[in-house]
Formats: sequence, structure tokens, C-alpha cells
Amino acid sequence: MTPNSVLQYSKLAKIIFPVLNLTLIDLPGLTKVPVGDQPADIEHQIRDMLLTFISRETCLILAVTPANSDLATSDALKLAKEVDPQGLRTIGVLTKLDLMDEGTDARDILENRLLPLRRGYVGVVNRGQKDIVGRKDIRAALDAERRFFLSHPSYRHMADRLGTTYLQQTLNQQLTNHIRDTLPTLRDSLQKRMFAMEKDVAEYKNFAPNDPGRKTKALLQMVTQFNADIERSIEGSSAKSVSTNELSGGARINRLFHERFPFEIVKMEIDEKEMRKEIQFAIRNIHGVRVGLFTPDMAFEAIAKKQITRLKEPSMKCVDLVVNELANVIRTCADTMARYPRLRDELERIVVSYMREREQVAKQQIGMIVDYELAYMNTNHEDFIGFTNAEAKAHQRQSAARNVANLGNQVIRKGWLSVNNVSFVRGSKDSWFVLMSDSLHWYKDDEEKEKKYMLPLDGIKLRDIESGFMSRQHKFALFYPDGRNIYKDLKLLELGANNLDEVEAWKASFLRAGVFPEKQTQPVQNEEEQQMTSQETSMDPQLERQVETIRNLVDSYMRIITKTIKDLVPKAVMHLIVNQVSEFMKDELLAHLYQYGDTDALMEESAQESQKREELLRMYHACKEALRIISEVNMSTLASAESAPPPPMPSNDYRPQIPRQAPAPPPSVARPAPVPPRGGAPGAPMIPARVPTPSNGAPEIPARPNVPKRPF
Repeated sequence: MTPNSVLQYSKLAKIIFPVLNLTLIDLPGLTKVPVGDQPADIEHQIRDMLLTFISRETCLILAVTPANSDLATSDALKLAKEVDPQGLRTIGVLTKLDLMDEGTDARDILENRLLPLRRGYVGVVNRGQKDIVGRKDIRAALDAERRFFLSHPSYRHMADRLGTTYLQQTLNQQLTNHIRDTLPTLRDSLQKRMFAMEKDVAEYKNFAPNDPGRKTKALLQMVTQFNADIERSIEGSSAKSVSTNELSGGARINRLFHERFPFEIVKMEIDEKEMRKEIQFAIRNIHGVRVGLFTPDMAFEAIAKKQITRLKEPSMKCVDLVVNELANVIRTCADTMARYPRLRDELERIVVSYMREREQVAKQQIGMIVDYELAYMNTNHEDFIGFTNAEAKAHQRQSAARNVANLGNQVIRKGWLSVNNVSFVRGSKDSWFVLMSDSLHWYKDDEEKEKKYMLPLDGIKLRDIESGFMSRQHKFALFYPDGRNIYKDLKLLELGANNLDEVEAWKASFLRAGVFPEKQTQPVQNEEEQQMTSQETSMDPQLERQVETIRNLVDSYMRIITKTIKDLVPKAVMHLIVNQVSEFMKDELLAHLYQYGDTDALMEESAQESQKREELLRMYHACKEALRIISEVNMSTLASAESAPPPPMPSNDYRPQIPRQAPAPPPSVARPAPVPPRGGAPGAPMIPARVPTPSNGAPEIPARPNVPKRPF
């Protein structure tokens, strides 16, 4: 048997998809042995391809098997049984009925007795190779097929249920049954879709793109909605569109005020040695040629003003960060007006331009706040240490530990952090950290039951670490400045998170706990520079005590000024930028838009919006038309069901019911009445006797005797 004949004989022929137009897919037969340049696994490839199609529940499987082969070895029936064990989608098709050996037939198979299928079998006789070569007409082939079944003694009684025409009717009936079964679900789906589109369609039904009244109304609505979105984003009153993934709008601005801005202030590099040297020079220059017996207050004022001036940089950076965040909020809210791109761009330009103007005003005003502090040194402040206390505590230096002492042993922050340079957690999930005022606790998870490590914070510093080229994490490290190991044999404990804001928040929390950033090391000096520095910084005990006193005074006064700046800068930013921008959008934004001149151009829709509207209307009318067709199909199906007799087969059967003509009754021949049995002769049929007609009704009809059926 050649490979071509194998493909022909064992063909898993047709898969019918129940859609409006039946899709016929002719699949290849199972090739057992690779031929020619076919791959070695050709059998597995074809099997996988067949299963890909016939496994779908929306497919009807035609298991085509030649009648002149053993049905038990049919590959088509075997695969169909695997994917359709109940036989709901399988119809058996027998071919080559005309090529069976003489004296054999497929009657038992076609009558569904040998290997039963729920859908049964349909026999067909196709053109042979000789007919194809001879260009035999399809109609002639169908007529020949019909004559074959009518003339064959084994098939003539079922000829109306055999043949290609009957197979076609069966598949058409399958499609009809499938559509009828899916109509309720399809109708519900269409109705739901129509109801979802009703609101938009009601707006678009009488839509006039060039109507001036509509454009004016849409402009007012867009501006009002934009203002409401900005207000909800800043004030945090939007309950419907709250983001659960990240901070945005007012929440990010709040974090800038209370975490990022204080961190930027603390990051200001204050070189202790350089400051003491400056204090020493200031004292000596003020004394001149005289030997000073008292600590000069002018040295304190000169050093304090220099430190106050440095507060301008983090204050201006705070303004820049808030402005950038506010610009992101404006851009996000303006994106909701993508329907009108020119209006969106113009509105964003107007608001951002006004915000930039307010940014300059805010920077000027915040610079003036610093200038106010420089203009007058209020040494009578209630929190200022004063000269008397400064001299009494000259032997003590203010440290971060004293600030932490006021916190007590309280929890400052909790959260997840990744530990990057510890081998046993590398590649695992993040660990849970609890930062307290005097220690850092490290747990396995947020239940805080299994503690891994506890790190005291005394003497620890913080350092930023650059992320690697392929890393998305933002990192920082904890370490001891004297080089001690901070965890086991590690000198650095690298901590990180995927979010930069999260890392900044942790660093600000470490500042509250007294863990300050590392100061940049000064370049190494040569011997001459070191000798000059030692000569300049060499002090007598009295001068050293005066330097320490001034240092304590500056430290006390700077704490007051820093506290004031931390309080006033956020207030100034909110008043001069955020609130002013909000007032501008409410009072003047609409007027600026009308000053644009051509409002019609502003309200010109984008091509995408026009296409979306047309698609919506088309979909709405399509759903409406589909519902109308479904209603008509239901009515016609109901009418045909009422007029047609009930089918003899179950309703869930896919095979069509073709009405069969009743056989003509035999000619009536007068027959003599049977003689009643006498004496109860055995074997004589029992004929019931007539019952007298009751007086109050019709006579009862006697039961028919049980006469055996006649053979065909």
C-alpha cells in the first residue's frame, strides 16, 4: 500500500466548526512510517496537529473509515474516542462501500449494531481514481451513488439515510441545532452589550460635530472635570480612583515635605574640623592684636550666618521636587481629555506656564525667609542655649544620640527590604525590618516571630550605593566608620528596595533614629599642607574653650533655624504654588482658553475618537439587528415546530429527521369473518367478544389482538 493510499484510507477527514458558515478542515491521515524527506517524528507531529483541532468542543468530528477495512483498527475512531468519549461530536462515515468483497456488506455497521456510535454512521460512495482521471461529473457521481444504494439488496431499505446528499443534510441540521441551542445565551449577551452602550449611544445619536452649542457645553464640562480631578488628586478625596499600587498626587507631595526635605537638610555636609578652624580664625581676627579674655559674640554671628545661608539649597530643591510632582498631576489629569488633543495641549500649557511663574515667586519668597533669618539673630529665643549654658557645657558636644534620647524606645518604621550582600538570603524574598530609636531588628516575615538579627544603632553611618547596570533596585548601606564588622564578617550591610521613594523614606527614618549620612572624605594632604594646618589649628586651652563655646552656640541656634525652615518652606510652597494654581484653574483658566481665539479648533475631535464613535454606533446597530434576527428565528422555529410532527429521535441528536413517506396501504380485499373457536382449541387466536353498548355513552373499542409482525 503506497503512502498516498494510506492517507486516503485512514483519513480523519473533516472537522466542522458550528459558525454561520461551516468551516471544513481536511486533516491528513496518520503516517506510520516517514517517507522521503519527512522527519522521523512525522507520526507524532500529525497526531498533535489532529488533536489540536478535534479537541475543541465547537467542532464536529467526521471519522472517515473505508468499508473494506476492519472497523476495529480505524485510527479515526480511535482518536475521536480519546477526545469525545461520549460521542457527542462524532459522526461515522463509511466510504468505499462499492469496493467490498462479493458476499460482504456493511449493513451491521450502518445500522449501528457492530460498533455503535451515538450519532450513527453515514455511508457514501465517492469517485474512484479512474472516474477522476476520466473527469466524471459530480452530478453523475451523485446519481451513480444513489443508484448503487437503491439497487443493493443490503442497503435499499436505508437508502434515504445514505449518500453524500444525506451527509450534507445532516451537517446542515447540526448547524441549525447548534444555532437553536445557543440562541438564548447569544440573546442575553447581545442585550447586556446593548444596555452597556445605551448611555454613550444616547449621546451620539443626535451628535453634531460642528454644533457650536455642543462645543461650548463640552468645553465647560472638560474644564470643570479637569479642575475636579486636580483637586481630588491633591486633597486626596477621590475614593473611586484611589491607586493601590503607588503614591500619587498629594500623598507624594506630603512625603516630599516630611521625609525628603528633612533628609536634604541633614545631608548638608558640615565638616567639623573645617568649622572649628573657621571659628578659630573668626575669634582671632576679631581680637586682633589683643589677647581675648572673653568669647566674642561676633564670631558666633559670622559662623551662624554662613550655616544659615546653606539652607537655601535644600529649600530650593524642595520647591523643584514639588513643582515636578504637580506637573505630573496636571499631565495625568489632562490625559483624560485625549478626545480633544488641542484642548488638552493648550490647557496643559496654560496651567504649567502659570505654575512656573508661581515657582519663581515661591523661590523668591523662600529666599527671603532665609534672608529674614540672616537679618536678625534672635539670641533671646526660648530654645537658644545662651552663652552661660554654652560655656558650662563646653566639654560636651552635641551628638545625634541626644536627639534620639527624646524618642525613647519607640518604633519609627516597619517594612520590607532586600539584603543584597548576605549569602543565605540572596535570591529569596525580602526580609522584614523594624527600625526603633536605638536598634534595627531583622525578622524573617511580618509576623515578627522569628528574629534573625538585632543591630544597635550607636555609631552607625549611612551611605548611598549605586545600582548595577542590570539592577533595578535602589540601595543604601549601613556601616561603622571605624571599619568594624557590622554583621558577621561583613563591613557593609546593603539594603535595597525596588522603589526609590521607599528607599528615601527609609533613609529619612534612619535620620530620626540618629543614623546620619557619611560625610565625604577630604583629599589626602601632603606633609607641607599638614604642617601648615597643624600650625593654624594649634590653640591654647583658653582659645580651645572659646571655640567649643561658639560651636555649641551655633549648633543650638541652627537647630532653631532648621526647625523654622522645615516648618515654613512647606507652608510657603503650598500657599504660593499649589493653592494659587488651584485658584487660577477655578477662576481664570476658562478665560485664558477663550483668549485663545479659535475655540472651534480647540474642540476639534481626534481621528481616534471619531473612529471610536462610529465603531460604537456600528456595534450598537449590529447588536440591534442581531436581536431582531434572533426574534424572527425564534418565531419561525416555533411555527415550524407547531406544524411539523414531533421527531422520532431524541432532541439532542444531531442527525436530521427526514420525513419518510408512509407505505401505500394494501388493496382492501374482502375477508371472511373468523370462526370463533369451539371448545377452546389450543393455538387458536383469542378474539374478544363484542360488548353491548352502554346506554349512557359511546361503545368501548375492544383491544387489538397480539398478532405477530410480518417480515419484510
